[in-house]
Amino acid sequence: MAADLIVARPEGLYCAAGDFYIDPWRPVDRAVITHGHSDHARAGHAHYLAHDDSEGVLRARLGADITLQTLPYGEAIDHHGVRISLHPAGHVLGSAQVRLEHGGQVWVASGDYKTEADGTCTPFEPVRCDTFITESTFGLPIYRWPRQPELMADINAWWQANAAQGRPSVLLCYAFGKAQRILHGVDRRIGPIVVHGAVEPLNAVYRAAGVDLPPTLRVTDPGVDAQRLKTALVLAPPSAQGTPWMRRFPGHADAFASGWMQLRGTRRRRGVDRGFVMSDHADWPGLQYAIGATGAERVFVTHGSVAVLVRWLREQGLDAQAFQTEYGDEDEAAAAQAAPDEAPAP
Repeated sequence: MAADLIVARPEGLYCAAGDFYIDPWRPVDRAVITHGHSDHARAGHAHYLAHDDSEGVLRARLGADITLQTLPYGEAIDHHGVRISLHPAGHVLGSAQVRLEHGGQVWVASGDYKTEADGTCTPFEPVRCDTFITESTFGLPIYRWPRQPELMADINAWWQANAAQGRPSVLLCYAFGKAQRILHGVDRRIGPIVVHGAVEPLNAVYRAAGVDLPPTLRVTDPGVDAQRLKTALVLAPPSAQGTPWMRRFPGHADAFASGWMQLRGTRRRRGVDRGFVMSDHADWPGLQYAIGATGAERVFVTHGSVAVLVRWLREQGLDAQAFQTEYGDEDEAAAAQAAPDEAPAP
């Protein structure tokens, strides 16, 4: 029996035939990076390979001088006899599944992914393979996301109602991915849109990639006064909550956008008026669809609700097991503060 093409090592997921790692969490010589979130793209590697659209984020976060090779989706390269190609994951701009082919085996490492198109990155595409390595951040049956049009309609209605009362609408969301989804999807006619300093550099990367985002303002821009802010939508990362920066929006309404908002009590613990159920990860039906569409007979689960998904996959007749990794989600994990077995919100 052929040796596994990918194994878990202390540094990360390792392909011995090609002598490289996928999203390693310790410094290595060669790293294939699925996307730019900090739990998957870390500093210190000698050589990086990622999708073309990840270049801006990776150089901004890891250093302009990193040794970085990029590929478009679907284009393959050969490294030590292993054929490597990147395929759309639909998670954030530039996110990719990594397809490896060697010795008659085809493996796909998903990185993080979601299955609903959102207009800000290339939509997820299933890749046929023998073995699939999947995330399971929201791998419980309670997690079922609202469709994108429904979600944006709810955010617009909240913003519109606040604006009618002269209250700024502060929406806490992760600066890379969620903020751009919200910007792309909201009704820009309701009022001005103000963004935190952590968000605007990522907006620039998305605009450079051709993603349609509305004009955004900073609170320090000329003409941004208290009167104008009364009807504004304000996007800020969760870390801005409770900081002096928030005092610029007196009387504001606040909300939090996260998949964890589906859990009862999470909104209360975050101390916000409103929670919007929104995630850049697949929900339970999305995980089921994605795994089934690969046709894989073996599945490795890397992070999230691993045991539940492994058990369900085995019940479907698949050879499923866990990989021990150090992945999380810097946004989702910070937002959770909730037990995984809590009941869904009504």
